[in-house]
Amino acid sequence: MEIALIAVAAALCIAAVTAFASRLGVAAPLLLVVVGVVASLLPGVPEVDIDPEWVLIGVLPPLLYSASVSMPAMDFRRDFTAIGSLSVVLVVVSAVVVGAFLAAVVPGIELRTGIALGAIISPTDAVATTIVKRLGVSPRVIAVLQGESLLNDATALVLLRSAVAATAFSVWGVAWDFVLAVVVAVAIGLVVGRLNLVVRSRIHDTAVNTAISFAVPFVAYLPAEHLGASGLVAAVTAGLYTGQAAPRYLGPRHRLSEEQNWRTVELLLEGGVFLLMGLELESVVSDVNDTHGDLWSAVWIGAAATALVVAIRALYVVPLMVGLRRRAERGQASREHLTTMQTQLDDGSLPVRSRPGREPRNEREAQRLEEHIERRTEMLGTRIRRTLADVDYLAGAPLGWREGTVLVWAGMRGVVTLAAAQTLEDDTPQRSLLVLIAFVVAAGSLVVQGGTLPWLVARLGLGSQDDPGANDAERGELLTELSDAARAAVADPDLRRPDGTPYDATVLERARAASTMRTDDEDAGYSRELGAQYRELRLLMIDAMRDALLDARADGTYASQTLESALTVLDADQITTELRG
Repeated sequence: MEIALIAVAAALCIAAVTAFASRLGVAAPLLLVVVGVVASLLPGVPEVDIDPEWVLIGVLPPLLYSASVSMPAMDFRRDFTAIGSLSVVLVVVSAVVVGAFLAAVVPGIELRTGIALGAIISPTDAVATTIVKRLGVSPRVIAVLQGESLLNDATALVLLRSAVAATAFSVWGVAWDFVLAVVVAVAIGLVVGRLNLVVRSRIHDTAVNTAISFAVPFVAYLPAEHLGASGLVAAVTAGLYTGQAAPRYLGPRHRLSEEQNWRTVELLLEGGVFLLMGLELESVVSDVNDTHGDLWSAVWIGAAATALVVAIRALYVVPLMVGLRRRAERGQASREHLTTMQTQLDDGSLPVRSRPGREPRNEREAQRLEEHIERRTEMLGTRIRRTLADVDYLAGAPLGWREGTVLVWAGMRGVVTLAAAQTLEDDTPQRSLLVLIAFVVAAGSLVVQGGTLPWLVARLGLGSQDDPGANDAERGELLTELSDAARAAVADPDLRRPDGTPYDATVLERARAASTMRTDDEDAGYSRELGAQYRELRLLMIDAMRDALLDARADGTYASQTLESALTVLDADQITTELRG
């Protein structure tokens, strides 16, 4: 009964604080930490002690899976250099440097123990993305922060596991463990993501479909961990694949139901961890006082470690920004050549070589050779379009010193730092002190960096950078492309219904003349039979528009926000049309 009361109270507290935080303009995780600390000091509030493995296994896989489903795969691919560098190289560098510092200032611990704690406090938390999204910062900055928070947890936990298990810390040993863990995890994640969509595409009950989605992160996580790989990378990979391919497999009602339910799960899990952080802080402080009697040592070491990881991040981001700028310049330099190739490919003047070999001996071999050249031409055209789109993206959303400053200051610590610190073995020297240091780093970065991030963004002049005129122009171009696809879908003069009978000529003509986005009375005045025909045609047009939109998304010719907005409208259109039937 006590556990049930605590769970109910926690859920109500998370909902109330989240609603209140939006009115204050403050990130809910910051308030939840404060509320937890205050609640832990009240008389009658029981001491909360939850096995950290429950957080690592029960909270992180679904949280990272849900975040990766909503992550635009196109943006993830384009900025994978920055994301991979921040989530792997920076975490390793930070762990080693901070580990050496901790080994020097904390008496009685070895270098490998220091590196283990360094790995614990190195990964950033997704709460930074939540804060930055509200501030109107460049979508590219948000994509980098979100992608980093998806992968750096896995890097940190693999590094932690290697440092704790090793008798002597080996860089090459950790590197091999990491590569193996990632390769196996990615393979498992892709298989699980694919099976997830194949199975769910055959299930028509929305509730059952959503229930299966709740199991997906664990289906990816558990076998990966059993094989010694990174379960978190597997969950993230499954989420990225699901988010990218779901519109081709699942109807809009299934995807909408899944999105809304996962938002609730995210709210409760993430809020619960930050509330738990505040509740456990008092017991950790008491444990340090009883064991060491030197609380202020943990405070100053934690503050110094926080400053150190921020300084390392700043020193790392500077050359990273320079490299990204040079990459954009190289892309711009090659743009003219790529445009010329695209023009030549379109008018047929660009020769596409076939595979070397003898000349075709008969008509069948000649036909195969022609089909092979067509496929190569199509692949080359796709590659050129995507490369040109990437060049335009990098040039249109440059990462300068102001964006770099936000990337540095938004590197807050949170869920993983709290949970992983408590997984240190009980016989670890100075364990209570090390756990409190991790708490100080997480709480300090959330309060100081999270609390001042809105002020920093305002001072840098980065808020609300979008140009409404440019967005409207891009939406207009996409709408034209979708309209063309819709008209092409019903242009066939011999178009037939699913049962093979022809459509009524008046209904067919009206559907061809209809606007891209429907109106409420489009099928008004029709008989039941003719209304059904019109809705069939409308759904056919919606399917064609969605296919065109997903092809455009694969090419990257439009911003992910524009594509997502258009997909939402098409989904609403389809749901309305189906309900009217």
